[in-house]
Amino acid sequence: MRTIAVMNQKGGVGKTTTSVNLSSALAAMGKKVLLIDLDPQAHASLHLGLTFEKEFPSVYDVLVCNQSLDSVRRQVSDNLWLVPAHLDLASADFELASVVGRELILRDKIAADTMEFDYIVVDCPPSLGVLTLNALAAVEEVFIPLQPHFLALHGLSKLLQTIDLVSRRLNPQLYVSGVVLCMFERTTLSTDVRADVEAFFSEHEGRPKSWSSVKVFETNIRKNVRLAEAPSYGQSILEYDPKSNGAEDYLAFAEEVARM
Repeated sequence: MRTIAVMNQKGGVGKTTTSVNLSSALAAMGKKVLLIDLDPQAHASLHLGLTFEKEFPSVYDVLVCNQSLDSVRRQVSDNLWLVPAHLDLASADFELASVVGRELILRDKIAADTMEFDYIVVDCPPSLGVLTLNALAAVEEVFIPLQPHFLALHGLSKLLQTIDLVSRRLNPQLYVSGVVLCMFERTTLSTDVRADVEAFFSEHEGRPKSWSSVKVFETNIRKNVRLAEAPSYGQSILEYDPKSNGAEDYLAFAEEVARM
């Protein structure tokens, strides 16, 4: 089983779009996939057609109320299950402040789960609080979505430092395995930024082990209005418009991930 956190503390870079559509594409390939929505905004849950209805349990109940993943997990399509988020998750940092081992709750819940998956994908919030620490302590791999502009690397060093700190103190198996360029356009700017990102990660000297062998994925997720439209219909891009560039790109990305 591969466990992957999709994270970037900068919002609007395609993090949730990648979490949802990568999970859907892997499921379409016949893989059993669990998507965990750890973002209080619950955008991944909304993307897949779930609303903020309080009667449905969420990952908040797993982290704060000691419920099992099985009790909140919902199947949303063939081979794809979702642990949804809820707005209540925004208070998790405060409610877990005095809990010993609060960073390891999700890891322990995944370990206790009896259902087997090929992939677990965690959509992280755009922050570096206890929710993100739970994700980093529970997974082995981190995917970082980036936009192809010259501010793409801004703040990345802090993110990499956090991942390295968690790797050294909480989760020795944790490493950054890939960077995916989202909202890519056929322009000189996009091409130049991709080259800059590749150059940044190609210099290994003095780099921590947790991000010393980062792969910049060959697949670029092209800018595509259909990707922006799909969440309003509660569907992945593969359901909303399977012939779009977005669907083509995420299927290619999933195939590349599966080959790793």
